[in-house]
Amino acid sequence: MKKLGIIGCGWLGNYIAERLSNRYEIFVTTTSESKIKEFTAKGYHATLADFPDQASEIKPWEVIPQLDAVIITVPFSGIRGTQISMKDRQENLLKFLGDYKGQLFLMSSTGVYSQDEKEFTEEDQPAENVESEGFILHQFPQCNILRLAGLMGGQRLLKNYNISNLDQLVNHIHYADICSVVEKMLDNQSKAKVYNVVAPVHPDKQEIINAQKNLPYTGERTDKGRLISPAKLIAELDFEFQYPDPRYFHL
Repeated sequence: MKKLGIIGCGWLGNYIAERLSNRYEIFVTTTSESKIKEFTAKGYHATLADFPDQASEIKPWEVIPQLDAVIITVPFSGIRGTQISMKDRQENLLKFLGDYKGQLFLMSSTGVYSQDEKEFTEEDQPAENVESEGFILHQFPQCNILRLAGLMGGQRLLKNYNISNLDQLVNHIHYADICSVVEKMLDNQSKAKVYNVVAPVHPDKQEIINAQKNLPYTGERTDKGRLISPAKLIAELDFEFQYPDPRYFHL
């Protein structure tokens, strides 16, 4: 059985591990002692590891030479993707990876794009020009960069939050589709790819909340907004979304 490592296994990492655990032996890192027992009970190999924002003596992950693929879900940008320098955290991660040669994924964010009201493609912001992405490509040019839209699904539904700007168009993604993208790229042995991972339909927030509360929507959707395009992902991976419309993420 192949071996998969997930560095920083939190909300999303858990879903990815569950999806792939019947095909891969799962190795995870966590910053929480309490999570070690939880992961072990699921049959995963768990390691306590942190990547502080200051210089630290970190050694390569002991299992790294055994792993066929590694997924990094540790954040390397500020809130909502603001470009805050995290050079020490980045260097600590690079030390942890050692001289890894296998398939590699970095979970990034659509927050790398500006707030302009236009449609963005990957070419609008090359990964080499983004501090929170480019740092890893210098040492690991094979790394795939997945720019994730707003993470939704399960209990993460707009109706459960206090939301403002209800007429704003959304860029959201269901966790199940992220898992499918990762699985397909693993099977394809994809390397050095940059993809926007975002549902292709962009309703406004009020539409989504009404749908989740089983209420009619009588408003009009604007045709202007900041939209992130998944066209490259769809074309290159021949990808079909299980949840293309955020209005129905709750079903």
